[in-house]
Amino acid sequence: MERRFHNELNDLKMNLLKMASMVERSLGDSLKAFRERDEKLAKEIIKRDDEIDNIEMQIDKQGLSLLARYQPMASDLRFITTAMRMNSDLERCGDQAVNVAQRVIELAKRPPLYCCLDELQSIAEIAIEMLSEAVNAFVYKDLDLAVKVCKRDDEVDALRDYIFTTLLNFMMTHSAGVKRGAHLIIVNGCWERVADHATNIAEDVVFLLEGKIIRHQY
Repeated sequence: MERRFHNELNDLKMNLLKMASMVERSLGDSLKAFRERDEKLAKEIIKRDDEIDNIEMQIDKQGLSLLARYQPMASDLRFITTAMRMNSDLERCGDQAVNVAQRVIELAKRPPLYCCLDELQSIAEIAIEMLSEAVNAFVYKDLDLAVKVCKRDDEVDALRDYIFTTLLNFMMTHSAGVKRGAHLIIVNGCWERVADHATNIAEDVVFLLEGKIIRHQY
């Protein structure tokens, strides 16, 4: 019984890591599509989202089944609940990749708007790196790395605010760029939310390793 339980725990972990890899790929591709105004790649990202949704449902079922059949305690219980919360945050990161891809398709129909493009690339790169580090903290049980991710959220929030204010000021003085500016504001918010989900995952890793709830402490 115990051996079967731990085999199923490992299966859960492997599926979670598979999902993380799929989400990171979609996020990286959405940044590439945005940077290169690649409508074809954007459509591929949207199409692939069904795969992420399917594995999210599979992981959820695995977690619930483990809880119901084995009634785990202590560290095993924390692992399963952490995996299920991570699953939800990863799926939402995948949704943000789709949201960016949808903006790319709209922006590709119009001439480029160059306001804040470097900053938008920066916030995207930071958010993607935070997610990768949060997943690595889970894989390698790295408490310090998890805390590092949590502390970077303020950096992203500050950059988001700067981009939002700059784009808003631009739109107020350039009426021809209002629609494109609005799309860029949405993209900005998407990357900030990816960073938020990465922070949630990092906080869950701290809970997994230490049994401490640290939400809203950083």
